[in-house]
Amino acid sequence: MKRLLIVLLASVSVAACVSAPSTVPSQVEMKADALGLDAAPAPSISGTWWEAFDDKQLNDLVAQALSGNPSLQAALARMRMAQSELSSTRAETYPQLTADGQEQRERFSKNYIIPPPYGGSTKWNGTVQANLSWSLDFWGKQASMVDKARSSADAAGLDAQAARLALASSVTQAYIALSRAYVLRDVAQAAVQQRQDVFDLTSNRVKSGLENKASQKQAEALLAIEREELIRAKSAVELSEHQIAALIGRGADVYGQIARPQLKTGALSLPGTLPADLLARRADIQAAQARITAAMAGREVARKAFYPDINLVAFAGFAAIGLSPLFNASSLSYGAGPAIHLPIFDAGKLRADYAGATAELDGAVADYNADVLGAVKQTADALTQLRALEEQAVEQRAALAASQDSFRLAQSRYRNGLNPQLNVLDAQNILLQAERQQATIDADIAAQRVTLLMALGGGFDSTHQDKAP
Repeated sequence: MKRLLIVLLASVSVAACVSAPSTVPSQVEMKADALGLDAAPAPSISGTWWEAFDDKQLNDLVAQALSGNPSLQAALARMRMAQSELSSTRAETYPQLTADGQEQRERFSKNYIIPPPYGGSTKWNGTVQANLSWSLDFWGKQASMVDKARSSADAAGLDAQAARLALASSVTQAYIALSRAYVLRDVAQAAVQQRQDVFDLTSNRVKSGLENKASQKQAEALLAIEREELIRAKSAVELSEHQIAALIGRGADVYGQIARPQLKTGALSLPGTLPADLLARRADIQAAQARITAAMAGREVARKAFYPDINLVAFAGFAAIGLSPLFNASSLSYGAGPAIHLPIFDAGKLRADYAGATAELDGAVADYNADVLGAVKQTADALTQLRALEEQAVEQRAALAASQDSFRLAQSRYRNGLNPQLNVLDAQNILLQAERQQATIDADIAAQRVTLLMALGGGFDSTHQDKAP
């Protein structure tokens, strides 16, 4: 014990001469109170917010996506990898016991350390040995390595959670797009019928000598254009189905099997200001924060590498020349004692590693700050766009009602010979544009509500987030 104490004191004295570099981090985390967020937190968001649309088919599609989407499965696999690395790192803090054995035919040198009768002969040479090693971790280096692995596992888990939320959003957005495609298809079908009515009316007026052939050809051309638009509208429905199938991890077997959406209008009531707890609501921000913690632990690992590693080692086993005496009591050997590794000269490697770990920490902080600014901008943009869309929708509904009245009046006057065909076509063009715009703006509002909800965290709850043990 006296010898061990002398060795330890000498190690510490020498280690004191190898000082850590003075490199300090240059980046500072942004704080929520410096971002201009609103004073009050926003209402909580359900973890199954898509159910607010009251569409069972949408609920089923999201459930399928969360269980079968390849991108999500890849994120979950990365989380499991990080968790396995944590378990591996933690295991290294415990005593390690191994067993080794070998038996080989060997000719021993006659002119070496083995005397006759074995020197110059060929014999079996074997060993069977158990080895024990245990790092005492005086300076906490291994504990910091465990902290780093744990924070990395937490970040991977948060990434997986963010991927789940993003996937639910993508499925819902695609479903809203499918709903819009169906409405636009309905508008296109109605437009074809309207163009057909005008064409028939014009043809009758031409037969009666009230219109010329040019008017009939114009109506015929507009009818063909609307039929072309109907073809595009039908293909948009199919393309939206293809997108949904890919998101839920399915192929052509579900094409044509997705029924028309029945989304509840006005779903997802959301706040109108930036909430004070925005950063805590975002899984991606929490993941960036966990990476800062991991980088800080990694910097501690690099700093503590300047100190000596002190391990306890022991072995016990048998060694013998020849097979028969291998397990005799006289062949037993054993030993135990401390093992010390002390960095003295490494051409600056440890200093470079420490500087690199500091740079990694700066990079993690910079990434976090960029994510924070992006989250604030994304949420503010979503609030502005949703507010603008809702104001536009009020004007659009008034425009649609006026367009419908105008077209009915123009058609009636044309049928009675009071207006020329041009008035009817102009009114019809305005009506079709208003109907398509109404369908688009309704879908845009629903999609923007989902975008805002995701900017607000998408239902992520940091208080219930599982942490790596």
